[in-house]
Amino acid sequence: MFKKFIFYVAVLFFAISTAQNSNDKTSEYFSLVRAEFTGDQAYKTTAFVEQYWRVVGNKGFNESVYHITETLEKAGYVLEEDANEMDRLIYRVEKRPLKNPTWEPVDARLTIKGEKLPLLESTSNRNMTYLNSPSTPKGGVIGEVVYIKDKKDLEKTDVKGKIVFAEMSPYAVYKLAMEKGVLGMLTYNMPDYLQPEKNVTSIQFRSIPYNENNLWGMALSYQAKETLKKALSKGNVKVHAEINTKIYHSEELTVVAEIKGALKPKERLVFSAHIQEPGANDNATGVGVQLEMAQIAAQFINDKSANLDRTLTFLWGDEIVSTRRYIEEDSLRASHIKWGISLDMVGENTALTGGTFLIEKMPDPSAIWTRGKDTHTEWGGRPLKLKDMKPHYLNDFILNVFEEQGKFAKWDVGTNPFEGGSDHTPFLKADIPGLLLWHFTDQFYHTDNDRIDKVSQETLKNVGTGALVSAFVLLNSDSETALAELENINIRAKKRLKDEFLLSQKSLADGNTIATEIEILTAWNDWYQKTMDSLNDMAADSKGDLKNAIHKSKEQLKKQTENYIKSLK
Repeated sequence: MFKKFIFYVAVLFFAISTAQNSNDKTSEYFSLVRAEFTGDQAYKTTAFVEQYWRVVGNKGFNESVYHITETLEKAGYVLEEDANEMDRLIYRVEKRPLKNPTWEPVDARLTIKGEKLPLLESTSNRNMTYLNSPSTPKGGVIGEVVYIKDKKDLEKTDVKGKIVFAEMSPYAVYKLAMEKGVLGMLTYNMPDYLQPEKNVTSIQFRSIPYNENNLWGMALSYQAKETLKKALSKGNVKVHAEINTKIYHSEELTVVAEIKGALKPKERLVFSAHIQEPGANDNATGVGVQLEMAQIAAQFINDKSANLDRTLTFLWGDEIVSTRRYIEEDSLRASHIKWGISLDMVGENTALTGGTFLIEKMPDPSAIWTRGKDTHTEWGGRPLKLKDMKPHYLNDFILNVFEEQGKFAKWDVGTNPFEGGSDHTPFLKADIPGLLLWHFTDQFYHTDNDRIDKVSQETLKNVGTGALVSAFVLLNSDSETALAELENINIRAKKRLKDEFLLSQKSLADGNTIATEIEILTAWNDWYQKTMDSLNDMAADSKGDLKNAIHKSKEQLKKQTENYIKSLK
C-alpha cells in the first residue's frame, strides 16, 4: 500500500512539474503573438475582400485570391513550383474547371410604376438580385405583379407574362414559376433572428440553381415588401425591373500555404477559411485573420523566434468543397492531419451585430442533451446520438487557450454544441478532430448590411491571437504538453460531471426518469474517459508517465461518476 502511495506521489509530482513547463511554453507563445498580432493586416484584408460579391470563379473571388498570394509572397512564402527542398514556407494556387459558369452582379433596380424613387437599387441593396439570376432585357422589363400565397395558389393562378410576388424562398416556387411562363420573381423571406422589422432595409441573399434559360429574380427587404403589399392592397401594380449580371465560364481557385514542420513534416494542423459569400463578417474576416496568422507565423520562422515541429497549413477557397477535397484527394496526407480548425465569421463588432464569439465544439453529449449553460445558436442543430460522439482533447484545449486570451483582453468567449455547416464538418466526417471558431447570432448574417462597419479590429486580433497560439502549442506538443492538458481536462471533466449531477437532481425533482439521468452522466464519463486517452497522440516521446497519469485520472473520474449515480438512486 505504501509503495502504491509513493508511486502516485511520484506520478503527481512529475505531472505538476511537466505541466508547469508546458504552461510556460504557452505563456511564451502568447507573449510572442500578442506583440505582433495587431489585427491591422486582418482588417485591411477584410476591407479589400468585402468590397466584392464573391462567387467561386468570379472577379471578386479571384481578386481576393490574388490579394492573398501577393501578401504571402511578401511574407516570404515561395510558390511551390519554384521552391527547393530547403524552403519551408511554400504556397500554391490550385486551379480546376468549373462545371457551371460563375455569376457576378453588376447592378439592379426595382421601381413601382408611377413612383419617382426606386423601391430597391443595388447601390444600397447589393443582395437584391438572386445568385444565378440572368439579366433582364436591356432597359429592363415592365410587368404586372401578382401576389402568390403559396405553391398551391401558384398552381391555380394565371401568371404567364406576369411578375410573381411571394413571401417564401425562391427555391419553393421557381421551377413551377418557370413552367408557367412568368416574367420574373420577387420574393421575401427573412428569419426572425435577423430582426427584419428593425433592420428594415436588410436583404438576405437568395439563390436559384444555374440554368441556361433561368428566369430573373429579386429578393426584397422588409421595407420593400411592406411597400409593395400596401400598393397591391389599393389595386393592380406594375413594376419596372432592371437587372444586369455577368454569367461566364471560369475556373475554381484554391490557395494552399504551409510552413513545413522541422521534425514531423507529415503531421499537420489545417486552418480553413472560405472566400465566397458577399459579406464582411461572412467571411472576409476569416480570410483576413488567417492571412495575418500566416504572415506572423512566417515571421517567427524567419527570425527564429519560434519554430514548428509539425506542419502548419492554411486553406482559402470554396466553403466545405475545398476542405473536403484537400482531405479526400490524398488519403496518405489526410491520415496525418491531426487537427482541423475553421475560421468563419471571426471579426464581429458584437455591440452592433449582437451575438458573441463562440467555439463550436466537436460532438459531445451537450449535442444530445442540451441543458444548463449549454445552448444552441439560432443557426440550430439536429440532436445527435451517442454513436456520433467525437471524444477528443481539442475541445477543452482550444477553450482553455481562448479563455486565457479572453481574460487578458476582457473579451467574451463562449461555446455551443455541434451544429455543423462550415469547414469543420469535412474534418469530422473524415474522423479528424475539427472545430469551428465563429460568432452567432449576427443580426446582419448573409444580408447586405454585413459590411466593414460591422467589423471590429479588436475582435480580429483576439481570434487570431488565440488561434495562432493554439497552433504553436499543438504543433510543438509532446508529453509535457499532454500532461498539462490532462490537468486542464481533469478540472473541466470534474466540473462537467458535477454540473450534470446537479441538473440531474433537478430533473428528477421535476418528475423525469432516473434511467435518462444515469444515461447522461454515463455518457459524459465515457466521453471524458476517451478524451483523456486521446492525449496519447500528442506524445510519441512518452515513457509511460503520461499513460500512468491518464490511468489515474480516469479512475478518479469513474469513481466520481459512480458516486453521483449512487446519490441519484
